[in-house]
Amino acid sequence: MRFNTFLLFFALIFCNQISSAANNSLLTDTLYANKLKPFGRTLINNQKQLELIGSAASFEFRFKGNKCEIYFSLKDKKAHNYIQYELDGIYQKRLRVEGNSNGPIVISTESSAAHTVRIFKTTEAHTGGILVLKIVASHVKPNKNANAPLIEFIGNSITCGAAADPSEMPCGTGEYHDQHNAYMAYGPRVARSLGLNYLLSSVSGIGIYRTWNMDGPAMPQVYENIDFKPDNTQKWDFSTFKPTIVSIALGTNDLSKGDGKTPRAAFDQKVFIESYLSFVKQIKSKYPKAKIALISSPMISGASGKVLEECLNSIKNQINLSYPSDKPVRTFYFTPIAAHGCGGHPSVEDHLILAQQLKPFYESMLK
Repeated sequence: MRFNTFLLFFALIFCNQISSAANNSLLTDTLYANKLKPFGRTLINNQKQLELIGSAASFEFRFKGNKCEIYFSLKDKKAHNYIQYELDGIYQKRLRVEGNSNGPIVISTESSAAHTVRIFKTTEAHTGGILVLKIVASHVKPNKNANAPLIEFIGNSITCGAAADPSEMPCGTGEYHDQHNAYMAYGPRVARSLGLNYLLSSVSGIGIYRTWNMDGPAMPQVYENIDFKPDNTQKWDFSTFKPTIVSIALGTNDLSKGDGKTPRAAFDQKVFIESYLSFVKQIKSKYPKAKIALISSPMISGASGKVLEECLNSIKNQINLSYPSDKPVRTFYFTPIAAHGCGGHPSVEDHLILAQQLKPFYESMLK
């Protein structure tokens, strides 16, 4: 009897050890970054890490259980950056990535069921890339982005969602990118409301022929570079995505009065139109079948607003005459708003207003 009891006790311990080992192996499934299916301006580097470059660049994966661990890194170990994420289709929050951190960012859930996570780069390309190394979780697998029409949003800091979110870091504190929120910018918001994919090609302070306080480089000079930096020779592969609509919102910084320190010439309407025409042709060479929309600025009103509208109308008419067999270029003019973000930028709440203004316009373009 004692011998049988001993055997039963030993068998229970052995079974528990096997079960525990199995569970531990499930919890340590690893998905390496080069197996992910990213969306937006990204690259796989020589170390097989995924680099999130552009605003709102993203990747999606699924797992089972109560948590997953995501390993991030930055090239500059003294820097910091931000990601934000959806869990099971619901937006959660921003998370800070430290350059000197060796540990993972952990996403926990109360349910042990299957989950889907989508990670977004919060900040713009000029803030620096965020490196993704691996994801550790039970049954972790990559997800592909939903098959839906794509809008590419080309623009400046407004398009980036820059200075829009002081909820964690008040305006005037920290660094410029501490208030970025690409996910809540007008482009991603209107695209999600229409069930569309989106790609942000945007740089703070940039214009069509000059920046907000310098003569350049402007968007046409950096658009083809993977990170929009003039000194980078690595080009973006425009065959990666094929947008249905390309939305261009440039002009705010061309019309800017500057920083008050750097000498600045008056706005040159002729140069603006010529540069814009050339850029639209550049876009057409990359995406021959895309519909193109020229968008005004919600931050410009009065005489400057009228000048911008005149320019966009002229550009639209000239392009449509030059390409009579293409889908006609269309224009949209925001109703100007009072900005409530940092440094005169729209806030997260303001971006919702802009998205609501734009939604019927894009709906009509998709028909």
